[in-house]
Amino acid sequence: MSTWIREVLGRRPGWMNALLAFCIFMTFVFMPWDMFVKPVAADQEAWFGLLARGWLAKATEPIHWAIYAAGMYGFWRMRRWMWPWAALYAAQVAIGMLVWGMVYVGGVKGLFQGLLGFVPLAALAVALWRSRDRFGRRPGALRTRYGDWALVTGASAGIGADFARALAREGLSCALVARREDRLKALATELERDHHVQTRVLPIDLAAPGGIDRLVERVADLPVGVLVNNAGFGYAGRFDKQDTIRLEEMVRLNCIAPVALTGRLLPGMRQRGRGAIIIVGSVAGRQPLPLHGVYSATKAFDLLLGESLWAELRGSGIDALVLEPGPTTTEFQAVAGELAHAGEPSSQVVEAALDALGHQPSVVSGWLNWIGANAIRLAPRSLAALGAGQVMQQNTPVEMR
Repeated sequence: MSTWIREVLGRRPGWMNALLAFCIFMTFVFMPWDMFVKPVAADQEAWFGLLARGWLAKATEPIHWAIYAAGMYGFWRMRRWMWPWAALYAAQVAIGMLVWGMVYVGGVKGLFQGLLGFVPLAALAVALWRSRDRFGRRPGALRTRYGDWALVTGASAGIGADFARALAREGLSCALVARREDRLKALATELERDHHVQTRVLPIDLAAPGGIDRLVERVADLPVGVLVNNAGFGYAGRFDKQDTIRLEEMVRLNCIAPVALTGRLLPGMRQRGRGAIIIVGSVAGRQPLPLHGVYSATKAFDLLLGESLWAELRGSGIDALVLEPGPTTTEFQAVAGELAHAGEPSSQVVEAALDALGHQPSVVSGWLNWIGANAIRLAPRSLAALGAGQVMQQNTPVEMR
């Protein structure tokens, strides 16, 4: 636990840790007290140095709470959207302190008091403005941290292809694995042309007997620093209407392949003292999912495996992450036999994963997906299963229900 605390605090300088602590205090202590305990008659809220009082102040307090909650999350995860918003908010508070002194105190005394608040807050705004590189990834950071080569399974389309593009932008050469050789070659040409990296096209079916062995042999000469276990598929429908052979293939690809491939490549990462393992799970792994039961079970397997590896590999120089997307605009829905429905762009899903890599054991892509994935924990298991079944009914063809 002490090692974890040191790692968390080491992500940012001391003054930024102090801001994080302040945001935590405001989010969980002061603002709840201000909103729910403080008498309306005594309530005041300052905006741009001007005071709102009474019920008007009460009405604006949720906005202040949301700002501090966002600041807490942004500093904790060091999210890229914190720049420039944290600096701009600090600048607004600094100007507000000056305005407050001049309007409500007045004269030389008011100016002096305003400057006492303005100067340190303005300095803080400048420090936050100059901290752009601390928020989010710096170009090339992944290659520096993990090595020159990435291996991406399921790279012919969707999330896998966008992982390859994102890693190539970071300067990593890519070994591309999938069954469709023509798509892999087209992607390899794109990566070499746009990002001047090396590629290796590996048309291999990982669910077929000996597929993992053939892949490992083909990359034995590569120092694979980033492994993206993305290959997998879904299969929607009532269990007794599904093809058992296809279900077995799903388990092999979604579960056995990540275990086998990680097991074969992890020793090399251990020897080099650095690396990253990404397992593409799903929010489906957070809950029972009628009409998608085997798929949700495979993704629950992936979630527990990846989060366990995250804890097991702490301090080794190797990061592990489970990516949990919700509905995504890829071929997944068509392959799974689902009815088409809206989804998040796969490129955004990949960016969420790479932003979280090295900072947390798992990440749910998209705020609405995150809310749903965590809210389900509060529901009785029976209600969670029945509610998920209602949603899946809408996405499953009538003949497969």
